[in-house]
Amino acid sequence: MTPPELRALCLSFNAAVEDFPFGPDASVFKVQGKMFALTRLDGEPLTVNLKCDPDDAVRLRGEHPGAVVPGWHMNKRHWNTVTVGKLPARFVRELVEDSYDLVVAGLPRADRLRLDRP
Repeated sequence: MTPPELRALCLSFNAAVEDFPFGPDASVFKVQGKMFALTRLDGEPLTVNLKCDPDDAVRLRGEHPGAVVPGWHMNKRHWNTVTVGKLPARFVRELVEDSYDLVVAGLPRADRLRLDRP
């Protein structure tokens, strides 16, 4: 997966926006003001911080050592840093979607309904 493909994927979800609260190099993807992905699209290697269920976070780190690690500068219990090039693109897409879904699940019911994700 290339940086433009990762960016397009993150922006493909309902109401997803890209923001730059940490400077012009750090792309933060949000839904309803809540972050679900953080990346430096020009980073080498390309990595992305993604929200994750705590139990799944630990499991994924064990199953993909070196490719999935505790979230860099994030709450290590709820965030993983994923090295995009070390994993199949399809799997990265699933992880990004899971992150988006977790954030949406934490939104008020009215917001979830507007996003067609009850």
